[in-house]
Amino acid sequence: MSPLHEDDFPEPLDQSQTRIATIEAAVHQILDALGEDPNREGLQDTPKRVAKALLYLTHGLNKPLESAIGNALFASDNDEMVVVRNIEFYSLCEHHMLPIIGHVDIGYIPQGKVIGLSKLARIVDLYARRLQIQENMTQQIADAVRESTDARGVAVQVRAAHMCMAMRGVEKVNAETITSMMLGTFRSDARARNEFLQLIGRG
Repeated sequence: MSPLHEDDFPEPLDQSQTRIATIEAAVHQILDALGEDPNREGLQDTPKRVAKALLYLTHGLNKPLESAIGNALFASDNDEMVVVRNIEFYSLCEHHMLPIIGHVDIGYIPQGKVIGLSKLARIVDLYARRLQIQENMTQQIADAVRESTDARGVAVQVRAAHMCMAMRGVEKVNAETITSMMLGTFRSDARARNEFLQLIGRG
């Protein structure tokens, strides 16, 4: 694991070090409860590695929307649909803390301003990098795009594999979960909705 950097976590580095120590102690107890020897060579540094990984994987928690957008909003007369598709994401399900791996498609119809394209990916990361369920994440992304752009319409589709379904329980490794959220014009106008679905290859 690479050294900690302040940009990796939502609080100052000294606070992260405190949280790492707390999580590290808990992981040590978990390994012991599993019947493992936390002091054997292969596991000696595992608690700290897990602590750092968990803090990184959840570093979107409690961050404001502004941290993802910055000042990347620009005046524009364009009123045609903007679509960014296949934005990959990694999250952790809040029920089992197992990975969710997938892609997000985002479309919006501007109304006087546009957002930097990379900021759409940052919005996805903001809501993916926390303990999540896919249904909530889909709505949070759509609401964030609408809030930041004041768009006439926002469309979000999320496709993901859930390791809690693949690695345990029903163990269906090929199952894909699809969720969508349509706001504004995309909800009221079937033509706009169908155009979005065609552009992302789902129409």
